[in-house]
Amino acid sequence: MNIALKNIAESDVTCSNCQACCCRMEVMIISDTGVPDKHVSVDEWGGETMLRLDDGWCSAVDRDTFLCTIYENRPWICREFEMGSDECREEFNVIR
Repeated sequence: MNIALKNIAESDVTCSNCQACCCRMEVMIISDTGVPDKHVSVDEWGGETMLRLDDGWCSAVDRDTFLCTIYENRPWICREFEMGSDECREEFNVIR
């Protein structure tokens, strides 16, 4: 027996068509996932964030492919930011 799903919205936002909108956000590093030091910025109070370059994008994003170059070592918040979630869609719509 199959039960039909109703009112399940399919997302038109995927990492493959978004061009990494979330990678323009400030990302705090709150756990040790192995982010290489060259991608870490430390503020005057000792807080660590992902380094963003002059273009505002995370330094770990490959500008040609829009893929994360440190995917296996990405920060916790990047792991929790769900593709197609309300937060994702909000960022996607802001950039467009």
